[in-house]
Order: sequence, then structure tokens, then C-alpha cells
Amino acid sequence: MTTKPSSSLPKGFIPVMLTPFLESGKVDFEGLKVLTDMYLEAGAAGLFANCLSSEMFELSETERLEVTSTVVQQVGGRVPVVATGTFGGPVEEQAAYVKRIYATGVDAVIVITGLLADENEPDTVFASQAKKLIALTENVPLGFYECPVPYKRLIDSDLLAELVQTGRVVYHKDTCLDIQEVTKRIDVTSGNEFGLYDAYMVNAVASLNAGAAGLSCIQGNIYPELVVWICENYNNPERKADVDRVQAFFVDSMEIVHTAYPTIAKYCLQKRGFPISTYTRREVDALTQNIKERADQLLEDVENLQSELGIRDILKGSLLTQLK
Repeated sequence: MTTKPSSSLPKGFIPVMLTPFLESGKVDFEGLKVLTDMYLEAGAAGLFANCLSSEMFELSETERLEVTSTVVQQVGGRVPVVATGTFGGPVEEQAAYVKRIYATGVDAVIVITGLLADENEPDTVFASQAKKLIALTENVPLGFYECPVPYKRLIDSDLLAELVQTGRVVYHKDTCLDIQEVTKRIDVTSGNEFGLYDAYMVNAVASLNAGAAGLSCIQGNIYPELVVWICENYNNPERKADVDRVQAFFVDSMEIVHTAYPTIAKYCLQKRGFPISTYTRREVDALTQNIKERADQLLEDVENLQSELGIRDILKGSLLTQLK
């Protein structure tokens, strides 16, 4: 299903996981176990737990650890798991929490770039803080995430290369949205135990062809099968027309996928037959009737496209039978 690139993480789709909640607002840990298996059934090469899609800023410190630990235990070593381990404060405090997250058994701990330096501080401050964090976290494998919250801080390509050369940075969730910059980042980090995973599906095929290790995108919380398919077929000359169709679909569906997210993703999974509540702690736009109708049309389009491409719908097979 997956192959190892020149990084410690496998090539392919690493979904940014949702967190299921009960209607009471508590974390649905049993639902999280089932959700974990759903991603694996779809063909995920790894999992990114405790991320923005997981509503990590709305989880308590204890819940973050419990969510991450639950995913690690449910995976049972079948694929690697990464999870966010920095939530602000002095670098020493961030380093201490990185170690706590790593103790749950994850394969790498993800660092939020916007929490290592303030928005108005130069790259020299970010670089100094990043190197200090690396020094304070001993041998913990790390990754970077250009998270849009609290603000999106993009890493300069040359600085990324310098940090990767420490041998400690193995993963990067890229949100620069610029294929030329993505290509540069891949080029300057080549030859290291490192993988770039693009979050921007408009550039999915272009990024993969440029040498990206895979994709880490929110679309995988609505139609994971299509994301896995593109990771496996992006450079298949016999399927080029189909690849072009799927890439065009990613572009066309970009706006609705981001509307009222992550509530819309939970709604879509629910409509597909997956037992998940639409309860969301994060404050997002309301899931209006109009948005629901557009989501319903999206799911119809997904079903038709997958059927035409011969892609198995995981929620119409053995997995859904197990869930029931």
C-alpha cells in the first residue's frame, strides 16, 4: 500500500484527524478509535493526531494527551502517528510538552511555526527559538506545521534546509500554497530523512510530481479514498486523464470543503454512514441548510467520480458492516 521515501515517514496520505465529540461536548474516545480505523481502511500511510482539524486549541492539555494516546494505541504500530506538541509559552515549556506528547508513543512531534516567534518578529528570532527547541528535546523526531492559527508563519526554504540537516526534522506540513516554493523546499532538503506533505490540494499532483512525500489535507476528512488514489496514481501515465479529472475535482470542491470546517467534514462523514456527531467545539460558521445542500451535492459528485474510477467506497463495504 505504501513505500518508504528518504524520510522516516512513509509516502502517501497522512490525514489531519478530526476529533469526534459526544453531544454533551466530551471527547468521544470510542468514536475516535473507530475513526482511526476508518482512515486506515481508506489507505492512509500515517496519521496526524491532535492537529487543527482535531480542534487541538479547544482541547485541554490532558485531552490532547488522551486523544493522542488513544490514536497510538488503536493504530497499534500499523502506521506511524504524529501529533502536535507545542501550544505557546516559553520555549522551555514547549519543549517539556513535546516530551509529554512523545511519551504517548508517537513517531514524531509537530511544532507549530507561529508559536515559536511573534508575527512581527524576524526569521532570526524564529530560527533561534527553533534551534533552542531542537536542543531541548533531545532525540525526539520533530516536524513543522505552518498552521494558520494563531497566524501562519512560513519557513524560509534555506532555514528549513538548515533545520532539516540537524537530522531531527522528519516531517513538514506545507501550507505555503505556492508550487514554486514547494519545489524549492523539496530541492533544498533532498537527501535527508525528511518528507514534505502538502496541505494544498490545488497543487496536489504538481507537488507529488515535484517530489513531495505525500499529502496532509482536510479533504481527506470527507473523501479520503480520492486522496489516497491520487497519491498512488499521480504519475501513472496510463491514468493521466483520470488524474487530471481528480485534480480538477480537488480544485472545484476547494471552497465548499473549507466552508464551516470541521463541522462540514463531520456532516459529510455522517451522511456517508459513519457514526459521528457534528458537534464541534471550535467556533466556525453555522452549517446552514444551503451549506448542507451543497455538501450533499459534493458527496453525490464524489460517489459518481469514485464509481467511474473504480475506487472502493470504504463506508459501503466491510468497514460499515463492522461499525453497525
